[in-house]
Amino acid sequence: MIRRILPHPVLSLVVALVWLLLVNRFAWGSLVFALILGLVVPAATAPYWPHRARIGSPAKIVAYVAIVIWDIVKANIAVARIVLFLPKRDLRPCWLPVPLDLTSPEAITVLAGTITLTPGTVSCDLSEDGRALLVHCLHAPDPASVLDEIKTRYEARLKEIFR
Repeated sequence: MIRRILPHPVLSLVVALVWLLLVNRFAWGSLVFALILGLVVPAATAPYWPHRARIGSPAKIVAYVAIVIWDIVKANIAVARIVLFLPKRDLRPCWLPVPLDLTSPEAITVLAGTITLTPGTVSCDLSEDGRALLVHCLHAPDPASVLDEIKTRYEARLKEIFR
């Protein structure tokens, strides 16, 4: 019974919080509407999520977010150096196919988002069978090391989070 009312409790919470943040002030009517949205939206979209991913420990999620934030800061500095100081003739952009061990669409989406959020890399396409992600790197003198970093730093952690 509770599963029919709250098919995706985390999504319900996120929808309600996003609504309250969009309103940008607290009012009881906004809270009630946020709760209604938090119940209706997940219930209406539940048929489109037949196999939702199981998420691991919150500590691993927090650690992953911290790593991504740190990598974003480092990549911003690296991209600034490339733009300001690296001559164009020394720039080595590349297209890199990343074979995926992840199978969950949610995990693949988080990986693609992480790659895109990190300056200097953009996830561009997912293969038809969902087994490879095409990534463009602004400057990759050693593409194998970029691939290894994506696989070990991000994908391995996401495999632990999305079981």
